[in-house]
Amino acid sequence: MDSLSLEQYREMVDEIIEFKNEKGIMPEYTVVNGCRIEKDSYIDMIERVNKFILEMGRNPRSVELES
Repeated sequence: MDSLSLEQYREMVDEIIEFKNEKGIMPEYTVVNGCRIEKDSYIDMIERVNKFILEMGRNPRSVELES
């Protein structure tokens, strides 16, 4: 898997937020469609999406796993 659809990305972020709210820490990794995404990678993805939204004023269609 090279990228996530916007829907997959949103579901991943929702799961990360839910985990953080329950445990008080960010998960070490998350799994999307059987693909393990490490903490540093998903944090990078979130930062890139936030930057894209700020610069472009819209959501991306998909999110690459690595920059």
